[in-house]
Amino acid sequence: MEAQILSVEGFSIYTETYWRGEGAKTLLLINGALSTTGSFGQTVKYLQPHFNLVLFDLPFAGKSRDHNPGGYVVTKEDEVKIILQLIERFQVNCLLSVSWGGVSAMLALAESPPSVERAIISSFSPVINEAMLDYIDKGQVYLAARDKRKIGSLLNDTVGKYLPRLFKLYNYKHLISLAEHEYEQIDFHITQIRQLSAKNYVERFARIQIPVLFVNGERDEYTTAEDARQFAGYVAKSQFVVVPNAGHFLDLESKAAWLASRRSVLDFMGVEEAAPQMSELSPSLA
Repeated sequence: MEAQILSVEGFSIYTETYWRGEGAKTLLLINGALSTTGSFGQTVKYLQPHFNLVLFDLPFAGKSRDHNPGGYVVTKEDEVKIILQLIERFQVNCLLSVSWGGVSAMLALAESPPSVERAIISSFSPVINEAMLDYIDKGQVYLAARDKRKIGSLLNDTVGKYLPRLFKLYNYKHLISLAEHEYEQIDFHITQIRQLSAKNYVERFARIQIPVLFVNGERDEYTTAEDARQFAGYVAKSQFVVVPNAGHFLDLESKAAWLASRRSVLDFMGVEEAAPQMSELSPSLA
């Protein structure tokens, strides 16, 4: 793995690359709103043997945070520009996004970057359902009060409720230790997510012409498999997979969910391989 800080759209972006060589396809991994490159620890395990990988932290998060001045917010359009420039720089062939990272990933795909051939969008849907609305309502109340204890517990009690105990512990420690501008960024992000609608975002997804695989957990109440199927009305080359007995954080919840998610992704990418022996999950979310 090679780590470096790149200048992208006026920001300093921390990147991690896992390189197999010129003959391998290159995947760009796009994490969710509250996550960093560390949240892809289990995903990298099944992708690294087959692909070149590019991971990154947004300017306000993870290992990018210390390299960017505070006092700003990063908009969805900023995220899209960062993704598009990383795609061009690394000649990315496929995007893989998780959770709310699906918004910026799909908006970038709508710009038809020429090197990108297909995409995997996991744990995302085109609607904010009642469960998700309750989650983000509580999130904004706790953010306004800067109640770090409740901020730290909210994710684990809702979208992260099926995570192993150690992952929940690392989640909690991560969320209560954010910098002030990160809490401001999360609040701004939630405000933007509330605008997820046909008028603001979803109609733009209709420009996507490459094959897109939508992967959702069977037990995910927040971005449900049923809601995700609405993408069929917007994305012409949609495919759908439901991971059995999994919630929102597919690769992190159990060995069975990891194996099912892995098989779905590798099948979609045309990789044939015998099922591996996976080591015990390690706490790498923070």
